[in-house]
Amino acid sequence: MIYIENLTKLYASTPAVDDISFEVETGEILGFLGPNGAGKTTTMKMITCYMPPTHGRIKIAGYDVFTDSLEVRKRIGYLPENAPLYDDMNVLEYLKFVAELRGIRGHEKSSRMKKMIEVTALGDVLHKDIGELSKGFRQRVGLAQAMIHDPDILVLDEPTSGLDPNQIVDIRDLIRRLGEEKTVILSTHILPEVQATCDRVLIINRGKLVADGTPEELQSSFQGAEKLRVEFKAADRDAISSRLKELSQVRSVNDVSQSQQSYSAAFIVELEKGSDIREEIFRLAVQENWVLLEMYKEQASLENVFRELTV
Repeated sequence: MIYIENLTKLYASTPAVDDISFEVETGEILGFLGPNGAGKTTTMKMITCYMPPTHGRIKIAGYDVFTDSLEVRKRIGYLPENAPLYDDMNVLEYLKFVAELRGIRGHEKSSRMKKMIEVTALGDVLHKDIGELSKGFRQRVGLAQAMIHDPDILVLDEPTSGLDPNQIVDIRDLIRRLGEEKTVILSTHILPEVQATCDRVLIINRGKLVADGTPEELQSSFQGAEKLRVEFKAADRDAISSRLKELSQVRSVNDVSQSQQSYSAAFIVELEKGSDIREEIFRLAVQENWVLLEMYKEQASLENVFRELTV
């Protein structure tokens, strides 16, 4: 659906995007991450025909952004970081205006407007001027304009910016549903949102792609040593730590209990890579009559991966 090859954008002689290549398939939700100034928004603007590349090729559904720009734009819905809204229009007028710009007429226009009002929950503010809306409602109007022509591809730059937690969950669910039949590129700084929504993640830093994979693959790649967090009902911590260190494949045991007076004793057990001794710990707890409250593998978070690649 999206094919990008050797994409470069220069400002004077400085590369904002530096020779990047990737593909995005139909039905894929791609998280596009990077620090401020990394080249995310520039890449999105080139994909959506808002600015031309200096070098490289972009093809959308088989259409080239240089030679078939109008066909590309027909197939893309774009929500930029600052939504393109007219403050002196009310919401209903604006949606009609956008629908007509997209060539939607008659019954189809009414149907698409009704659908967008429903999915973005704009019913209560239809007759308010956009300039009077909160940031959250403005963002929802921006989402409605991006989707009103039912595009094959959605490019969303910070789509949940300014929304409250309930609205964020609603938009995440909407993006997941859209991703079942559309291609979605999602840029955000909210990493749990990427974890909850995206099938695949690209990380860009200083104009270059530095990572490409599923959230799980990226976390696994930067995991390092295996780690288990185990917690027991308060007991002799020194004795527990000593016995855990005797187990095979254990590199170290660190006491991470909240305090000496804590109800429980918690430890991070670092293992040789590829090891899994959860069953051994369980059997040891039974043997020693320790009450095992919790045990799970610790994973590198997407935030850890992001910082490792971009700091």
